[in-house]
Amino acid sequence: MRHDTLIERFREIEQLAEKFHLLETRILGVLNFRDFFQVLQEQIGDIFDVPHVWFSLIREEEATAPIFRTGLSSQLRKHLTRIEREEFMRLFGRGDKPLLENENLGPYQVLLPELDKFHFRSLAMVPVSLNGKLVGSLNLADPSAKRFHPGYNPIHLERLAVKVSLFLSNLTAHENLYYLAFHDPLTELHNRRAMEQTLEREFARAQRYHSHLSLAFVDLDLFKSVNDTYGHDCGDALLKYLADGMVQMSRQSDLVTRLAGDEFILLLPETVLEQAQLLLQRMADRFVAEPLSWQDEQVPIQISFGLSSVLEDHPSSAEELLKLADERLYRKKRARQGNG
Repeated sequence: MRHDTLIERFREIEQLAEKFHLLETRILGVLNFRDFFQVLQEQIGDIFDVPHVWFSLIREEEATAPIFRTGLSSQLRKHLTRIEREEFMRLFGRGDKPLLENENLGPYQVLLPELDKFHFRSLAMVPVSLNGKLVGSLNLADPSAKRFHPGYNPIHLERLAVKVSLFLSNLTAHENLYYLAFHDPLTELHNRRAMEQTLEREFARAQRYHSHLSLAFVDLDLFKSVNDTYGHDCGDALLKYLADGMVQMSRQSDLVTRLAGDEFILLLPETVLEQAQLLLQRMADRFVAEPLSWQDEQVPIQISFGLSSVLEDHPSSAEELLKLADERLYRKKRARQGNG
């Protein structure tokens, strides 16, 4: 190989290394999925001069579940598509190397983002993995058929695959830790920490604007008996069933949280006590009418609840609002036991 050819090749490698360093510098500070996909798409497009960059992720992959917990915003749908595993494997094949295509592009139209359709004449599908498992691809498309062709040297695409998979793996781990800090892992409801922060904020807002805020303290009756009779797996299923039911019957503005064990808190903004009473009674009636089906048996459900209100009880603090609801729940359960 001629000396000048070696120098030119060295320069190409050096320039490529600089591009990857720039990409790392710009992406490592990103700590949420929305910004990650947008910044990565923009940076790869600019640094590598590719007009169309987006992701395709395989549906129902547990590893990518954190990405879709809060749904896809319209902005994110410009950079991300979801595809069934069977269809993805039909397009990509079973290999672990970038796929390059510039002829039969019709089948690949299914990869295009929902909100950003465009024409292209060559395509590179760069495999993306999480924890060693293929979960999708980073797609690069160009209006020129000469850009990505089967004879194209894929070395920088292979390196890009490693970098992107590493970025996504780190971000997924970070998002999981953040999610678990504010959510109950069993029911996926917000946890006590999230409830306390939201309660303080909503209590201050209700006082400042003289607006209604009600709180419900909910307890599952005879939960220990369920665990003793049907087992702890049934008890867990019952808690999840209760959580899902309360969320379904609540408004988007309400916050349903698991406090601990079989205790739940509902924060109900812009809700007077009478409305809160009607809502919680509907919930109680529904759970009585619709028991949990467990291994060919019907597990009965009964809840008790106590209510409090900012404007109707005039508590001096968020903590007192919570305490009032807790005390009313306790009195209601004692009265029920006394009558039983």
